[in-house]
Amino acid sequence: MQAERLVMMANQIAGFFAREGPETGAAKTANHLVKFWDPRMRRAIVAHLEAGGDGLHPVSRAAVTLLTKEAAQP
Repeated sequence: MQAERLVMMANQIAGFFAREGPETGAAKTANHLVKFWDPRMRRAIVAHLEAGGDGLHPVSRAAVTLLTKEAAQP
């Protein structure tokens, strides 16, 4: 799946949860991505963030950062 589409989808999800504040919004967005996105989609959005994260909403960016931290835990 193209990065632009993933960014759009992540931003839509983050836009919904952003109303709850940046930290809660990021946590709930990350939780949604874990529950409903295929692992390949999560890897692709993480790779997009690592390449600069163009177009990611701040809450989306924070959510994807949480995904990378969770993946790095043993």
